[in-house]
Amino acid sequence: MLDLPARPAPATGRLALTYRQLADACPALTFSLVEEGPVGGTPADGRERTPADGREWIPADRLASAVERLVDAEAARIRDRHGLAPRPHVAASRLLHHHLWTTSLLISGVWYLEGRIPLLPAGHLWTDTATGDFALRPGDWAPGDGAALRDAVAAHVGPVLAAFQPLVRRGPRALWGMATDDLLSGLWYLGRMLGEEDRAVATATALLPAGARPWTGPANFRREHGGWTRTRQGCCLYYAVDPANPCATCPRRA
Repeated sequence: MLDLPARPAPATGRLALTYRQLADACPALTFSLVEEGPVGGTPADGRERTPADGREWIPADRLASAVERLVDAEAARIRDRHGLAPRPHVAASRLLHHHLWTTSLLISGVWYLEGRIPLLPAGHLWTDTATGDFALRPGDWAPGDGAALRDAVAAHVGPVLAAFQPLVRRGPRALWGMATDDLLSGLWYLGRMLGEEDRAVATATALLPAGARPWTGPANFRREHGGWTRTRQGCCLYYAVDPANPCATCPRRA
């Protein structure tokens, strides 16, 4: 079982401190640090429960077996927040966007802050079914350049795309377009939160040049009305749950 305390567990080491710095800088990035992972093995259905509160935590390496439960929970959250019942592929797309943005930033954010790439095995990352929040167990890290970061994030998000593909009704290129958008937008968001948007845009642009497969770059940031923007390559379907407030980077605006 996964022992997740009510408060983030005390963690040691520079990587854990960097994760805390990342969390402090990014209010939209919701995760907790834990020191211990599941004990006694994982049940066949991929479920992990805390003894204290019964919350269900899904380890990332069991995501495919639990993705329908996770999407059902996302649909319930959309009903609660927006007062509408989303179509299944809409709920799946919204949850996939959340997974891609969060997990990419958990890796790229550390790299942006420290120039090191955290090793984040799928067995060290969990998702709370009820809230969609994440918990992770910090491990090791290593220096790496942009190419190494791209490879590290791709290795993590590739299985996530495969798990969600049957539910989101999109092909491989469209899915990698979503992953590209979310890797870029996470770095861009971090830069804005730190007051160094120009640096973040330059970093993201250099990170994803054209032809860096499986990514579908380039970043294509541009100046508009005195600020930075870009048009997403794919749609996260937020307009389908909140039509009055479409994303500023939505391709439907183009």
